[in-house]
Amino acid sequence: MSKPARSLCSARGAAVSPASAIDYTARPMFRAAALTMTDNKKLAEASLESLYRIFTVPEAPDSTLGLIDQSISRNMAGFLQEHIVAAERDLQLIEKDFANPRIPDKPIFVSEQIDFLLDKVVAQSVHIASPGFVGHMASALPYFMLPLARIMTALNQNLVKVETSKAFTPLERQVIGMIHQLVYQQDDAFYERWMHDRNHAIGSFCSGGTIANLTALWAARNALFPITTDFAGIGQEGLAAGLVQQGYRALAIVVSERGHYSLGKAADILGIGRRQLVAVETDARNKVKPAELARRCDELQREGVRVMAIVGVAGTSETGSVDPLEALADIAAERDIHFHVDSAWGGPTLFSRTHRHLLTGIERADSVTLDAHKQLYVPMGAGLCVFRRPETLSAVEHHAEYIIRKGSKDLGSHSVEGSRPGMAVLVHAGLHIIAREGYELLIDQGIAKARAFAERIKATDDFELISEPELNILTYRYLPAAARELLASDNPQIRQQANSVLNALTRSLQKTQRGLGKSFVSRTQLTPEHHKRTPIVVFRVVLANPLTTLEILDNILQEQRELAARAPVLQFVEKLQALAQGAH
Repeated sequence: MSKPARSLCSARGAAVSPASAIDYTARPMFRAAALTMTDNKKLAEASLESLYRIFTVPEAPDSTLGLIDQSISRNMAGFLQEHIVAAERDLQLIEKDFANPRIPDKPIFVSEQIDFLLDKVVAQSVHIASPGFVGHMASALPYFMLPLARIMTALNQNLVKVETSKAFTPLERQVIGMIHQLVYQQDDAFYERWMHDRNHAIGSFCSGGTIANLTALWAARNALFPITTDFAGIGQEGLAAGLVQQGYRALAIVVSERGHYSLGKAADILGIGRRQLVAVETDARNKVKPAELARRCDELQREGVRVMAIVGVAGTSETGSVDPLEALADIAAERDIHFHVDSAWGGPTLFSRTHRHLLTGIERADSVTLDAHKQLYVPMGAGLCVFRRPETLSAVEHHAEYIIRKGSKDLGSHSVEGSRPGMAVLVHAGLHIIAREGYELLIDQGIAKARAFAERIKATDDFELISEPELNILTYRYLPAAARELLASDNPQIRQQANSVLNALTRSLQKTQRGLGKSFVSRTQLTPEHHKRTPIVVFRVVLANPLTTLEILDNILQEQRELAARAPVLQFVEKLQALAQGAH
């Protein structure tokens, strides 16, 4: 039997209303009925007594906060079991729920805020765990991550220093060591020597690939300008002084045209300039052309520009392609250039004995980025950068008097970020609970599924595969008969017109399908060689969710066919038909 309503100042239940009667599962997507407290509902009030209570752990599962906690767990489980991707509601309408910029003077009950969050936030969130959500590099999480995340939140450790993290610090160093070993495969003696060394770090844990790439390039830049008798180092003197001291006109980073946008941010933040992020053309498989990259490096050198880093990509965001890392390692070694590999997406392919060879050469990189919140299946906010040589990261070492003191084991001495949560505990859990064999199965099935889906697309007469999957990402577009006929024309103007209409069709179809919320594919723009480098808008599919089946993928294609047969997409199909008739 449910307990009677408890007032604001009930034992350890400050600023809460009764939770025992809350049932948000009664309606799909948590459009819950308003909370009621009886007609004599009490108002929340601010007092030291009530504030003390909200900072105190509930004394029993049947306490008010305990019951609210159970209710949230039930409702989140219901949400995660739904297969719809998102409710159909315009973002501008959602913004109206968040239009008030004023902080309220008076408190409300915890349960009232939860009611608001479930109704206005959860109900209108994107269901990334849905098997039909195949458009971005986000997936379902192993369910054990939810209770483990509560441990991390409850302990509220700060990984900037040992004084606020204790056991989390050696745990994070171990996680960095485990990923380092996955990439570089050093022997046990190496990790016994360096993993917990107080004066070195073999990697840096951070919030994601953007900061990981920045960390790698920060270390590469600083290492170019070491401390000498007449130069205090770039960290003290600044980039302009460093360029003068070394006799360079500028620095540059050279990468494939498929390089991640975070590299542009890094070039900006490090003072190098986005224009000095040099993009090199890719081949028909969306891999950087090594000969062209080498030629560009030499050209920059002759112009007085020092190439600070060559970046190889292992799993491009748009097509999942892997650059020829071995060839890039050779180019970098011959020119004494820092070689960084951005494997934020593709790094976990190293778990697969079948597909590990696709990343051959990554072990020669000076630094490697890997995102744990992608294919290590942990919640958002976990990335790593590991370094082949323990001394590399020392180029960015920094200290303060009250924390990260010289000689301490504080992790903040080698990181861009200061205060950080203990996300490494979740990566540690995944590496032990899923382990090498589990990750290998996940990687293998994702690649197999992508290749099978590509074959199904090629077998149709109304879709065109644009990029073959090397890992588990592929691109394609809807191609009605009239468009196929136009693209076969010898007249380049007719082909250009057809592609222009097809681009508009793809945008409209992707937006319409997304709005319906049953499934989701993303879109991007490529310049494929087999279309003579014409800009083409394509659907992009990322197959990391193990719950996504080929049947679901078939249903996505069928939904796209059906949407193309009605407004607003139909107008573009009719334009193609008119162009085909006029071309006869």
